[in-house]
Amino acid sequence: MKTAIHPAYRPVVFRDKSGGLSFLGRSTATGDRTVEWEDGRSYPVIDVEISSASHPFYTGRSRVLDTAGRVEQFHRRYGDRY
Repeated sequence: MKTAIHPAYRPVVFRDKSGGLSFLGRSTATGDRTVEWEDGRSYPVIDVEISSASHPFYTGRSRVLDTAGRVEQFHRRYGDRY
């Protein structure tokens, strides 16, 4: 690797705003705020909108779409033209 051209890869805390999950990982992303982690050190924090704690697929709150009804509606609307 060339030196001085790559961003710094350092520990960062990712925090889910709606799910209440926080985890420490490594990233090149930067955050303007910091948070004190369980080990007593201060790390930059990045707030994310969705994670495995709040995504409907992982929480079991997903909606079931009626795909058969949509196909039938498409055929009624457009017939054999497509």
